[in-house]
Amino acid sequence: MSRPNPAFFGAFLIAVWAILGGVTLFKGGFFLAKHEGDTFHLLQIVFRMVDGEWPHLDFMTPIGIMAFAPIALFVELGSGIGHAILLAQMLVALVLLPAVFWTGWSRLGSPLAYLFGLTMLVLVLALVHGEAERSVSISMHYNRWAWAVSYVAILLAVLPPRAPRSDIADGAIIGLCMAFLMLCKMTYFAAFAIPVVAALVMHRAWRSLGMAVAAGLGVCVVVTALAGFGFWPAYLGDLLTVARSDVRPQPGQGLKTIVGAPAYLGASMTLIAGVILLRQSEEKLLGLMLLLLAPGFFYVTYQNWANDPQWLMLLAILLLVPRPEPDLVNGLGWNMQRALAICATAALAFAAPSFLNLLYSPFRHLSLTEDEYVPMLAAQPRHHDLRTRVVRANRVDGKVALDRPGSGLESRAELAERDEERTEWRGEVLPDCELTLGLNAWFETVAADLEASGYGGAGIFGADIFMSYWLFGDFDRLENGAPWYYGRLPGFEDAEYLLVPLCPSSPTVRKEVLAAIEDREVALTELRRTPLYVLYKISGA
Repeated sequence: MSRPNPAFFGAFLIAVWAILGGVTLFKGGFFLAKHEGDTFHLLQIVFRMVDGEWPHLDFMTPIGIMAFAPIALFVELGSGIGHAILLAQMLVALVLLPAVFWTGWSRLGSPLAYLFGLTMLVLVLALVHGEAERSVSISMHYNRWAWAVSYVAILLAVLPPRAPRSDIADGAIIGLCMAFLMLCKMTYFAAFAIPVVAALVMHRAWRSLGMAVAAGLGVCVVVTALAGFGFWPAYLGDLLTVARSDVRPQPGQGLKTIVGAPAYLGASMTLIAGVILLRQSEEKLLGLMLLLLAPGFFYVTYQNWANDPQWLMLLAILLLVPRPEPDLVNGLGWNMQRALAICATAALAFAAPSFLNLLYSPFRHLSLTEDEYVPMLAAQPRHHDLRTRVVRANRVDGKVALDRPGSGLESRAELAERDEERTEWRGEVLPDCELTLGLNAWFETVAADLEASGYGGAGIFGADIFMSYWLFGDFDRLENGAPWYYGRLPGFEDAEYLLVPLCPSSPTVRKEVLAAIEDREVALTELRRTPLYVLYKISGA
């Protein structure tokens, strides 16, 4: 396969970027249809950064600064948060475009380069996290961005150039990509740093390796100059807190499930078959590199909610690069050109549902009926360009246990193994209830009730996974708080009041938070009790 025509390839990339980005902007805002809690998490971080706070130093999060800095930039420039999200995706894609062009032009033949370029831009500009469920969402956008950047770094390191090597360009791009992964989501850096370095060493690309290290260290120096040396231990501390947390050490299925469960086994077998077929095709080095990448593929999938194996498109590309001799066969008599093509086709088939969902999500977004959506932050007119479905904003659903005393199902309670979920607090058993839908309605109602009761302007610490009260009313942001609860009591020292929801988003988190508060022996005075929450005054330790 000959290299793509640079003019045509560049024009193709720009056209795809303009079409996908333009379609998202043409809607006039961002209309999401699920994952409101994840969106509140994103909003808290972005608004804190706009006000000059730094992740890890001023608030707790295991997600890196580059996952939110592009969005914060556009909010700071005056955009509403809905447009800022869409413009940030376009900016990330535009900045990545030269690296995508260089990778496709220098490493891939003409058909594969176009597939690679399309995949990169779809990953960055999509309006859903993946899977095959069609509802639009910005949740976990940083996973998509990180996958795209990982593709670039891996292909540049693993594949030899199809033209005279440019060690400086290769190394600089790889180093910047790895630095981005480290500052976006550390999972990807941890998974792919060793395979990328190993690939450069095996290719004896010493100058590229040196340039990659220099570029990465350069980014670290810039971040240290802006944030201070304390940024790095604070980042590490947040990562360790999450790793040790009983609440959410990993967001999805277990590692064994990711590798061998029915939904994933076909993709795993395709990956293993690809390694074997590459070795049999006399592509022993590429086969070894793919084998080194496999644990990283599984680990990143394991660490991402919904566990979407976005590495399948990359696998297909790597399998289609080699061109074995037409008459080369393995011990079973299989023609190796045909065998690699079949294996790549299987990878594409497994990837298709998620990839197609990503590909046409901007067009689904454009076709949404605006009358079915309301502002997500009703109290902030500037940000009314971020909207959620009327039904999801107002339908409040919960999951409750039906085998409690007086239910008629008491005889089943002992076999239900609910003891670990039972939460006793200050002499009472809290309701066994989990809020599953209607976060907007819940926060709007509670915030309005608190303000009407005279608690406006206060710092509220909520015993739940989200503490988004300040997004919905006049409440102080907690210093060193956590937009998403992972462990300990971040921000509690700055709080004036403790709010205990009677139907929390996460009963497990509520139980852990209340246990941690009890361990501190903090003096609490009950001030207000409603059907939704109990409010306590924090008097001190």
